[in-house]
Amino acid sequence: MKNTINMTEGSILRNLIYFAIPVLIGNIFQQLYNVADTAIIGNILGDSALAAVGASAPVYGLMIGFAGGLTNGFAVIIARYFGAGSEREMKRSVALVYILSAAIALVLTVSSVIALHPLMKALKTPGEIIEDTESYMRIIILFSALTVAYNMLAGMMRAIGNSKAPLYFLIISTFVNIGLDFLFVKGFDMGVAGAAYATVVSQGVSVVLCFIYAIKKCDFLIFRRSELVFDRELLCDLTSTGLSMGLMYAIVSVGSVILQSAVNSFGTATITAHTAARKIDDIFMLPLATISLASSTFASQNYGAGKIDRVKQGIKCSIIIAEIWSAFSVAVAVIFRRPLVQALTGTADEAVIAAASKYIIINISFFFVLSVLLVLRSSLQGVGRKLVPVTGSIVEFLLKIAAVSVLAPKLGYMGICICEPMIWAACAGIVLADYSVFMRRTGLCRFDSIEPAMV
Repeated sequence: MKNTINMTEGSILRNLIYFAIPVLIGNIFQQLYNVADTAIIGNILGDSALAAVGASAPVYGLMIGFAGGLTNGFAVIIARYFGAGSEREMKRSVALVYILSAAIALVLTVSSVIALHPLMKALKTPGEIIEDTESYMRIIILFSALTVAYNMLAGMMRAIGNSKAPLYFLIISTFVNIGLDFLFVKGFDMGVAGAAYATVVSQGVSVVLCFIYAIKKCDFLIFRRSELVFDRELLCDLTSTGLSMGLMYAIVSVGSVILQSAVNSFGTATITAHTAARKIDDIFMLPLATISLASSTFASQNYGAGKIDRVKQGIKCSIIIAEIWSAFSVAVAVIFRRPLVQALTGTADEAVIAAASKYIIINISFFFVLSVLLVLRSSLQGVGRKLVPVTGSIVEFLLKIAAVSVLAPKLGYMGICICEPMIWAACAGIVLADYSVFMRRTGLCRFDSIEPAMV
């Protein structure tokens, strides 16, 4: 247990930062998976191939988002028992997580393979890129069990405060991915399929390394037969928490899939611009996602330990950190948006650069609102508030449908650009209301100063 962080004691700020820094670095390297694919494909194969990969992004996000949400939900329960010091229940939870994750991987793979072609047609993917898009996605889908396995193992390690080990394995697998990208795409001339194979091979490397580490250093994350017990209450808790987070991510991703159909209708140049802008946007969003994950783990452990006041202090501290990053992101995006787009795509098309720049400025300017949304949503999941985060995701889904049917036809690509900021504002209001209810029910509606707890 020496590699774990007990967040129920000590400085809140130090705990959050100590946990979050390895997660942030790991998320950066995980993004390099996709950025490397984007940059190599854009610069070697051209705009058409880049558009093919970009058109697959929402479908890929739907599949991975659902699986990642489920495994993160499982990790919430493990973190809660870890914070409560209940070793028996934690080990039983670990055993059930393996079984549930295996079932998820099987269902996800089969359903995604069957739905791929009809879905890409429904998304109005241009005829000149649909073959490459499906080729790329089919390879990713067939090996989706690797993604589920890594998310499961990394999630369980982070639940007990070990955020360093998943980082080390991601760094290794990312360099493997970049090397194989050049080898398969350029050396073997495998096209976009080569980038997909590079990704799944590197993911396989990270899974193997996670298992070896778990066996040698965290063997309580490798269950024994005696610990695999059918506990109806525990199984229901794991399933309901996992499904609530999985559905939350899935609903958001389905909305993104629908939104992508509107982007696809604007043609290859707009798809290329949107792909590049989304990649840059995702990079700036990484610290926000990281601090929200740290806040969720912090809230879960302290909720399990019965330290509700400490939960509140951690949420407020997390929001302050996220807002500081948001201010920095806006400044960098405004100054460097054009060179970032050009470096990522290798394009000289002014229309592509202008469209991508517009999306970047509008979205990143609303990170101040997104910060509140992400931290509160993750923290509320960590303390067992399952319904409202899903409700917020349903609102997001409905607003994306409205953007496709109303905003995009009337405003063109500008309608796509303003869609998500509007959604963030609406959903932030919902989770703020639920946070207030949670505070009142726990008898902590007064907002005390956080400074003493952060020292």
